[in-house]
Amino acid sequence: MRLTDSQAVIRPRSPWEALDLGVHLARTHAGILFKSWALLTLPLLALLTLLLWDYPSLVFLLFWWLKPLFDRLPLHVLAQGLFGDTPSVRQALQAYLRLAKGQLIASLTWRRFSLQRSFLLPVQQLEGLSGTPRLTRVRLLTQHSSRTARALTLIGVHIELALYLGGLGLVYLFIPAQMVEQLDWFKLLDVEAHGLLWIEHLTNLIYALVLLIWEPVYVACGFTLYLNRRTILEGWDIELAFRRLRQRLLGTAYALVLASCAGLLSIQPVPALADEETAVCPLPPSESSGPDTPRLLNQPLTSEAARQQIKAELEKPPFRNEEKHLEWHFGHNSSQTSSSQDLTLPGGLLWFIRHTAQLLEVMLWTLLGLGLLWILWHYRAGLSHFIPRTRKARPVVHVMPEHLFGLDVTPESLPADLPAEVERLWPTHPREALGLLYRGLLSRLLHDFQLPLREAHTEGEILSLGEQRIPAETQRYLHEVTRHWQGIAYGHRLPSTEAMKALCASWRALFATKARA
Repeated sequence: MRLTDSQAVIRPRSPWEALDLGVHLARTHAGILFKSWALLTLPLLALLTLLLWDYPSLVFLLFWWLKPLFDRLPLHVLAQGLFGDTPSVRQALQAYLRLAKGQLIASLTWRRFSLQRSFLLPVQQLEGLSGTPRLTRVRLLTQHSSRTARALTLIGVHIELALYLGGLGLVYLFIPAQMVEQLDWFKLLDVEAHGLLWIEHLTNLIYALVLLIWEPVYVACGFTLYLNRRTILEGWDIELAFRRLRQRLLGTAYALVLASCAGLLSIQPVPALADEETAVCPLPPSESSGPDTPRLLNQPLTSEAARQQIKAELEKPPFRNEEKHLEWHFGHNSSQTSSSQDLTLPGGLLWFIRHTAQLLEVMLWTLLGLGLLWILWHYRAGLSHFIPRTRKARPVVHVMPEHLFGLDVTPESLPADLPAEVERLWPTHPREALGLLYRGLLSRLLHDFQLPLREAHTEGEILSLGEQRIPAETQRYLHEVTRHWQGIAYGHRLPSTEAMKALCASWRALFATKARA
């Protein structure tokens, strides 16, 4: 790779900023990443589904287990695209056949559960290291950014789970509300009895679509985290700066060389005139020209005298200032040289001073703790104003409402023989008849079963409260009456006459023997 061809700015970043760069890189190459991933994974999922149609859970497990092999394709695309050589979908898939063979067993066994999988995948695929060289490289890279790599994997697990549950919820939202109310989930999930294996295979497809969205982003984030770590270790930004400087200088170097040559050629040689009497004769080849030569030592100011004079000046202020300090310390270290005067103590006196100091330290900490306890006890009355006092919870008195959904639910507003009144109203006023039956049932729940209903409750909340406090037969009757009431109140759907007669008969069977309080 050539660093100068990088499409991103090569500079040291924080680990979290490197992850942001990975998201941006995946978004830039989103088209090629998603197309190549879909062409690789979805046909494989279809093949596993056909071969293992009766075992959808095994299909899900195998597809999840092969994710490290799938990750090699987006890493190849990103590595090529970062340096301006983005491959096509066909080229990426052709290169994947070669990339999928390397270190296959290790990727699917002991490295499968590594939390730094996307961070260390470039070491294997891009650097081609294995064995001891790979281990050495991994140790160097994981000295920094390893926590961020683990956090990336854990966050990715939660993102996959959230998208997977969101996909299931989206499918659930498309089911009509009437079908959901009548749906028996326990029978639906009994796939062996009803042969509804396609539901589990549909959830496998949803998981494959989740990986289509998230897994290339996960690989891109690990790749940019790896690049950022190498930038810090190898100084890629400094190398790029020198390369750019070299490119700028090369443009002007040739012009400077030509100008220098032209200047030298324009200089004309001038004959030198020298006085023969004052000309200085060169030294013999055998005579040295250093400062210790006899020629220089015989002069009035020799090099030796100059050296001694300079040394004497350096020993004086302000070049050298000597100070003497008197210090107390325990023991004597002969290896340390100091100009200060050391005062040593005998061994017995030294032991006594050390233990006395430790005893004084313990006594001082004890006095400090006792002082704090005394302050807290002495000023406890004043400190109590800053501590909130817990008040005893008062018993909640439930006030029975008189109206629910605009219906009067007081016992006095209901007829004595409610089923007979409902049967009388049904032929001419069916809505009022069913409303009277539902109103009477709410009144029974309030006063006979002491159900804590409020005016803000909905029909669904009343059903939930009823499941906890009323008998099973009454629960079933409440579900049946509520279903017919919602059908006529919101959907304008009238129940059949036989259904109304059955509701009245059930009322008599449930509440005929109950005395009104």
